[in-house]
Amino acid sequence: MTGMTGYHHEKDQLLRRLRRVEGQVRGIQRMVDADSYCTEVLTQISATTKALQSVALRLLDDHLGHCVQDAIARGGEDADAKVTEATQAIARLLRA
Repeated sequence: MTGMTGYHHEKDQLLRRLRRVEGQVRGIQRMVDADSYCTEVLTQISATTKALQSVALRLLDDHLGHCVQDAIARGGEDADAKVTEATQAIARLLRA
């Protein structure tokens, strides 16, 4: 898909968050390499998962508020497709 994304106005903030998550994953790798205690590693994995879920929710909010809302305003088949697309994205997030 081309064109302006719903998150374009906060792209820098999202990238900063993702870089933080990347750093957390590297930290987890170091912990495993150093034979850190299992529950300490699991705690860091949980924190990293929550951070990534936070990014996903922000993107979903932007998608609903921009892409889906615009499609609904235009109406027609595109609106139905965007709602279906959003529902499928939500389902994938819930399964994760």
